[in-house]
Amino acid sequence: MARLLVSAFLLVLQTYAAPHDLVQPGFGITLDPMDLDSGLPGNVSGDMPSSPPPGTSKRAPHSIIIGVRKGGTRALLEMLDIHPEVAAAATEVHFFDWDENYAKGFEWYRELMPYSYPHQITVEKTPGYFTSALAPERICAMNSSIKLLLILRDPAERVISDYTQVFFNRLENHKPVQAIENLLVRNGALNIRYKAIQRSLYDIHMRNWLRHFPLEQIHIVDGDALIRDPLPELQKVELFLNLPPRIVSSNFYFNQTKGFYCIRSDGRERCLHESKGRPHPVVNGTVLQQLRSYLQEHNRTFFRLVKRTFDWQ
Repeated sequence: MARLLVSAFLLVLQTYAAPHDLVQPGFGITLDPMDLDSGLPGNVSGDMPSSPPPGTSKRAPHSIIIGVRKGGTRALLEMLDIHPEVAAAATEVHFFDWDENYAKGFEWYRELMPYSYPHQITVEKTPGYFTSALAPERICAMNSSIKLLLILRDPAERVISDYTQVFFNRLENHKPVQAIENLLVRNGALNIRYKAIQRSLYDIHMRNWLRHFPLEQIHIVDGDALIRDPLPELQKVELFLNLPPRIVSSNFYFNQTKGFYCIRSDGRERCLHESKGRPHPVVNGTVLQQLRSYLQEHNRTFFRLVKRTFDWQ
């Protein structure tokens, strides 16, 4: 199936080629572990038991992974789920960013949380929250002292990953698609209204969150570092969430075939599901440089807001 999708990807990109002066000779693909999805983590609430385990209850989340889309939220949730004192919601709830769900009320939201023991913390993740105009205020109204986790990656790479996800979704639903250059460039200039670019303007979205939460309540996970070396990033998260240190180096092993770290816990090994991997296009170098140049000032502003820097090109 993966080979068929890759072949389709290449064929469609040839069909919907960018203008000649925007297309790099040839076409290469890379597989990004941030795009790999998986089955449910070990502790994640999947099929609910007919009766809850004795001593458990469904509680509002103590922490929320608020994004960013295509930043590694699934990887973060699965790795954090190794911790015995974490109970993770199985699905993206979209309570605070979708009006139709928010209108269903808080009890509806709480019922979607997993059963947890009193010593556990409940964690929900919905990547769309970070870029939602309404989510910060709504979450603050629920719990102004909640701890928020934000995982970010190089914003230009995030744009490409965002495009790739939409491309495959449209391809699988038999909808028309375009080459990435046709979306990134309009009338010879960078198309800054393209949604994937808008989602990578981290400074704009962060300002909205800082209107409702102090920076101390938002822990930023370096998504690029998480993939290169998971343990240090997970240890920082444990500390931020006041969890006892339970995640150790033996919980991760590097899979040479896949080229990224996989998880080992409770006597089981699991990797982010390779069948979900999506090939990335090689973007025309001139266009990519336009994108990176545009994002640079936004990145510098973001660094000032969060009082730290990241190794982004």
